[in-house]
Amino acid sequence: MAGGRMKLELSRVVQGKSRLGVLKGLGRTGKHSLEVPGCLLYTHLGTVPHLTQDTLHTLSSLPSVTQVSLSHVAEHQEVLEEFKVGFRKFAGLHDTVLYCSLHDPAAPCPTGYTTNKTVSVWGSGGRIEVTAAKFMALQAAVQPDWYHSMADGETWQGNTSRKRVRKSVDRTLAHLDECLLAHQKSRELDGVEVFGVVEGGDILDERLRSARETAKRPVAGFCLDGFQTGAMDSALRAQLMAAVAKELPEDKPRLLQGVGRPDEVLACVEAGVDLFESFFPFQVTERGCALSFSFDFSPDPERAGSAPPAVLEQDHVEAVAEPNGELRVDDQTQMTRFEISLKDERYRDDFRPLVEGCGCYCCKNHQRAYLHHLLVTNELLASVLLMIHNTAHYHGFFGALREALAADQLDLLKRRVLSEDKK
Repeated sequence: MAGGRMKLELSRVVQGKSRLGVLKGLGRTGKHSLEVPGCLLYTHLGTVPHLTQDTLHTLSSLPSVTQVSLSHVAEHQEVLEEFKVGFRKFAGLHDTVLYCSLHDPAAPCPTGYTTNKTVSVWGSGGRIEVTAAKFMALQAAVQPDWYHSMADGETWQGNTSRKRVRKSVDRTLAHLDECLLAHQKSRELDGVEVFGVVEGGDILDERLRSARETAKRPVAGFCLDGFQTGAMDSALRAQLMAAVAKELPEDKPRLLQGVGRPDEVLACVEAGVDLFESFFPFQVTERGCALSFSFDFSPDPERAGSAPPAVLEQDHVEAVAEPNGELRVDDQTQMTRFEISLKDERYRDDFRPLVEGCGCYCCKNHQRAYLHHLLVTNELLASVLLMIHNTAHYHGFFGALREALAADQLDLLKRRVLSEDKK
């Protein structure tokens, strides 16, 4: 059965870079679509952390694409092969498009284990070494709708030599060719799309070579790797991304790995990125925090009923005053200025919702004081309620981002998100 061919239809490109449109022809039937800029639904083994499927589907505007990673799936290879009908049914997922990435974007990935023939993933049982043959056998067992090819992504830590970066690009292209060859022969992967991975560290000519060579292959889209939070200076990242974007075809999507913070999302959209992994709400939840940043850029009174939640000015002061700095992938405990820590004693007698006007179940039914109580008593419900709110707030931000691009108001949205102006 042939799948619908994935195609990005752009409705507008703002200032030559920021792209607004719809990714169509998703899934093997081709009936699904995803608005861009957009994000995927982050999961552990097909389940959004802390949420059951029923709880998850109380949220509106969820993405049509669910992300699973081989780091979680690899240790279940034998079971999936015996099951025979793919991971979607195995995990009880229904009407969704399944995307399979190599690593879990929310988990640190140790370096020094990549060879010319293998990459490594880390599951609950430790390291699993993956050859191209094993990688493709895993994809055949998972039967995703799209996956990205094997890649040597160990050059993002900085201070990597030019020789090592060149080797990373060469290996990644060799992996891609091997994956594409095996893919064409696989019955289980008929109609499945492949994304090529663009590497190149912080070296411009290697980035461009990786992009150009990957674009020559029959891939449906591109994963931009090595730009993770904390990997490089933000100005350099934007410069490299913009240069890479010029080398990639307009009608194929660009998925950025390992970036989730709202300010970074905005900068990367301006550099031409289409898709993001939504692991950031999970990291915020694990810190016992709630996302609390404003993305209401529309003063239109007719939209007041459906406008994004308004964050109180004093919340912004609280959030900015919290410890801040670059959130490194290897240090996910560090707060950002887009969240408030409900463990803080100041919330003990605070009977307001997490965010005024937020329509999520948590904000409509509970107060900050209750979340504080749940956290200090180590109740599991704390993570459930925080994850509901953080997921809703984050996907609401992406909705506002698309609206801002459509209305040519991206600069206004940026000022709101970054708290540079106050209503």
